Amino acid sequence: MTDSLLDQLVAGIDAVLPDAASLRRLIHSDPHLGGDEMDTRDAFTAAADWLDWLPVAETGAYARFGPDGPAVGLRAELDALPISEATGVEWASQRRGIMHACGHDVHMAAMWALITAARDLDLPAGMVPLLQPREEDNPPGASDVVASGVLDEADVQAMVAVHVQPQVEPGVVSTGAGAVNAAFDSFEITVTGRGGHGAYPHAANDPITVLAAIITGLNEVKARTLNPIHPSVVSVGEIRGGTAPNVIAETATCRGSVRTFHEADRTALFEALVRLAEGTALARGASATVKFTRGGPALVNNPELAVRADALLGKLGVPVAAVPFRSCGSDDFSEYNELVPSLMSFVGTSAPEGVGLHHAAFLPGRRALRLCAITLAANYVAGAHLVRS
Repeated sequence: MTDSLLDQLVAGIDAVLPDAASLRRLIHSDPHLGGDEMDTRDAFTAAADWLDWLPVAETGAYARFGPDGPAVGLRAELDALPISEATGVEWASQRRGIMHACGHDVHMAAMWALITAARDLDLPAGMVPLLQPREEDNPPGASDVVASGVLDEADVQAMVAVHVQPQVEPGVVSTGAGAVNAAFDSFEITVTGRGGHGAYPHAANDPITVLAAIITGLNEVKARTLNPIHPSVVSVGEIRGGTAPNVIAETATCRGSVRTFHEADRTALFEALVRLAEGTALARGASATVKFTRGGPALVNNPELAVRADALLGKLGVPVAAVPFRSCGSDDFSEYNELVPSLMSFVGTSAPEGVGLHHAAFLPGRRALRLCAITLAANYVAGAHLVRS
């Protein structure tokens, strides 16, 4: 049953692949940021209007079909990124400064292909497609989906997803058991000094130089706080301070992210950042405050799902990565693995040298779309076996 069902799903995916590619181009050309994904959601649900779609997490939607009882959830992300597209294709983003640069358009089209292929089949477990908003935001949209209770209402007992990944060899799928992505938290450090004239720094207390000392100390603090064999990353992505070249500002602020794989490391790094910021500022006669916003936990693949999905892909002749891809990237799909057994697979896709996720020229092709749909099908079949066993 497992093999024949997967073969049927793959055949159905191939039959609708041209339509899936058209839907992908439509979604790609009209991207929307987190919290404003209604048009993207509506474009998808209109293309799958044979399902009764219900709202979730404000701008998301979900549906259910197949037999009663345990179900497998399929997640696809709705949101785009604040990036100006540089792909040059005819169906490039029509919205200046917004682009599907993370492959969410591909994930949606792949899910559409799968649910369309599964529409008239005798499924072993319910199928629950979820159009999830605000994956790129913090706090993330997945936490709102979980808090809404809709997964319990739909009897979702396993969650599966796919993600394009140019760091995986094109045409290869990487799943792997255990942690594959890091937990994500964000922070904001504000230093308050004393403003003044740029010509008389002795009469002021420059918060920008204090903030610079804090930033340069971040990596040292991380290295001396955490076990060196535990992966972790602290990055500053935004700095704000001052309004003119000859004015010493009153305040300066930076914002950044912390990525860890161990829950204890999240707490330890937050405490270390507070000590660094407050201590550095105090030593220079200024003050500092740290705001810490927790994001999703580490993304942990269920071992049984991973082994079964890899075996199914192998039977289809899809190459599976010998060494699973793991990174300090993050994805709020991790919120689901706190609730039910979950599985995220990374689908290798080609990209020009130097072009990766969140790059203005990132544009997976139709081959990646098909492989995402087939992989999602294998993940569903693996999940159906788990929830029915």
